[in-house]
Amino acid sequence: MTSLRTRIAILLILAIVSVVGLATFAASRALRPPLPQATMEPLARQLHVLARLAQADRQAALAAGLVLQAAPATGREEMGMTRFLNRALERTGTARKAVITRSPDTPVLTASVDLGNGEWLVSDVPDMRPPPGGWKIMAGWIALIVAGSTAVSLFAASKITRPLELLEGAASRVDSDGLLAHIPEEGAGEIRATARALNQLSGRLKSAMESRMRLVAAAGHDLRTPMTRMRLRAEFIADEEEREKWLADLEELDAIADSAISLVREEVGEHGSEPLKLGYLVRGLAEELRDLGYNVSDPPLASLPVAARPIALKRAIRNLIINAATHGGGARIELQARDGLAVVTILDEGPGIPQDLIGQVFEPFFRVDMARRKTLPGAGLGLVIAKEIIERFGGTIAIANREPRGLIQTITLPLANVG
Repeated sequence: MTSLRTRIAILLILAIVSVVGLATFAASRALRPPLPQATMEPLARQLHVLARLAQADRQAALAAGLVLQAAPATGREEMGMTRFLNRALERTGTARKAVITRSPDTPVLTASVDLGNGEWLVSDVPDMRPPPGGWKIMAGWIALIVAGSTAVSLFAASKITRPLELLEGAASRVDSDGLLAHIPEEGAGEIRATARALNQLSGRLKSAMESRMRLVAAAGHDLRTPMTRMRLRAEFIADEEEREKWLADLEELDAIADSAISLVREEVGEHGSEPLKLGYLVRGLAEELRDLGYNVSDPPLASLPVAARPIALKRAIRNLIINAATHGGGARIELQARDGLAVVTILDEGPGIPQDLIGQVFEPFFRVDMARRKTLPGAGLGLVIAKEIIERFGGTIAIANREPRGLIQTITLPLANVG
């Protein structure tokens, strides 16, 4: 009921049924039978003529086909029509007693007029009412209208919403780089125009992203030369404390440049993959980081076959583990397979992230507290790089606060067959 196609179809059905309903009402009013008052006076005049003929020359009346009998015609009396006929007879001539009856065997109406000599003139009366079963005919007519208008409306709504379905389908096929898959430019003119516009938009987006990546890579690369010169000059600063501050700032700039270049390499690098065992990869990473002094738990040994590039995936998971070990006082890693997915969970006991900022954690250079930049290492691109890598291989990454404290980082990747 909430879809645009359904709303358009319902609107069209209501419009068609309303128009046909009004037309049917107008036709029924225009084609309805005349009122009894309008038909009884001509009938009364005709009966007066026939009655006078029967009274003047009975044999001639019988020869002419008139029916004369000693009693009124049998059947159920139509009280309303009888009353109208008697009034019409009174207005058009001598008042006469008349009765209109309907035979139980046939739907024919019969008028019986008292001739005053013990005989009754019996004559058929035309029935102006609709044929029997009229309601059934009307119901069938309405049902046919509704069925036909429904089919026409659904077809029209489908045609009207086709470009919107094209937009929805294109949006659902956006890849991890934010680009649209190519859409065939075929079909109706509006659909071709929509597909052409989307393809042009995708081309412009790709060009803009490539230009941005080239700019970031060039900036990161060009920073290396002045930073090297500044590092050489800093070595000649006599004040040891001041020299250490300069060198620390240069180290941070160097880390930012390295992270920016790494991000560019991940976004424009090869997107192929190969089978690997995620459990062994994570276990190896944990041992490597413990050797470097990070507080990382030993994850359970699990195979968890996935398809990815080992170097890229190790970089992504390493960034997340280091993030937990650095900001959360230690990283505890859990591995499991669930609903066709390999799930890596990284938990810590740190201060967490304010709930109103949790949605910004994957933005470049994001910091919960900018004052901590000087005390904690990192350029603020680790999560961005990790998200780019994991989504490239069809996975997802989510970060949420734990109760009572800490963060939980969850990585999911589709399970694959590893030979």
